[in-house]
Amino acid sequence: MLAGLSARTSDSERCSHCSLLPKAAVACDLLQQCQPAFTMASSPCLLMRLVASSYSVADKAGKLVRNVMSAGDLGIVEKTGADDLQTKADRMVQKSICTSLARKFPHLTIIGEEDLPSSDVEEDLIEAGQYNEILKHCCPAQYSNIKEEELVVWVDPLDGTKEYTEGLLDHVTVLIGIAYEGKAIAGVINQPFYNYEAGDGAVLGRTIWGILGLGSFGFQLKEVPDGNHIITTTRSHSSKLVNDCIAALNPDKVVRVGGAGNKIIQLIEGHASAYVFASPGCKKWDTCAPEAILHAVGGKLTDIHGNAFQYHKEVKHMNSAGVLATLRNYDHYATRIPHAVKDALVP
Repeated sequence: MLAGLSARTSDSERCSHCSLLPKAAVACDLLQQCQPAFTMASSPCLLMRLVASSYSVADKAGKLVRNVMSAGDLGIVEKTGADDLQTKADRMVQKSICTSLARKFPHLTIIGEEDLPSSDVEEDLIEAGQYNEILKHCCPAQYSNIKEEELVVWVDPLDGTKEYTEGLLDHVTVLIGIAYEGKAIAGVINQPFYNYEAGDGAVLGRTIWGILGLGSFGFQLKEVPDGNHIITTTRSHSSKLVNDCIAALNPDKVVRVGGAGNKIIQLIEGHASAYVFASPGCKKWDTCAPEAILHAVGGKLTDIHGNAFQYHKEVKHMNSAGVLATLRNYDHYATRIPHAVKDALVP
């Protein structure tokens, strides 16, 4: 319930010490447990500093993505085919994120989607700031003594690149996922074009973040009404297997959108009840940040077989057995995945 409260409760209603509980509950035992961590705010734990830095880095990345689009030259190249593209924004943002984080946290393992040649990075791509509001939160006790070398950061500089090139700007996200002991424990998602259809003068972009044991922030948590079964899935990587799996689940509606980050946002904002992708193709940098944010509010993300993903630095990058994710009612969907689909997707 704490995770749900953290997403639902407005900033003005939260406890001034830990931001998890309404002010009416400030005398409770949980606050007394949190207080020692709060008194050490002048020296927050590594994880909180890394997430705070990742927030600022992702915010800058969103600006870079918008600037490339505004300039008009996307610098598109094909990587493995017409559905696997890379743009100038992908290249700039990966350099910005990876170099910015590596400068502040030199012992991290950082794995980015793009295979770029090593080169000097322009100083105007570097973000040295941090979002201090995150540092006001208590670090979950289980992560308070983590060392840099124990963390792996998975970076997708532009999730939904194909949609970006097609002008479907609300599908696009920037993903920074943080893993410890092979598990996704924290994530940051920036939506560079959030609000882009709101008209002139609208503030573009938002950043969502979450940490297991603390909650997820930057959005209004909402569930699909009971009894409605809405599936979100790929719009650009469909196949007979993908469509057969969805048909077997007998949904009321199918929402086809680009980007894994965007699909998880569909779940946590009540636009879909399940994310189903019965195909290889998704990678660890696609799922690490979204998984952490979803799990922090009580959701679940696995492969089609129900296996948890591993995010240690030696793991294979491909999620070869697809993706199944829900905010609630995971078993409703997991138990209806056809055996033929499972047999076709080898973990």
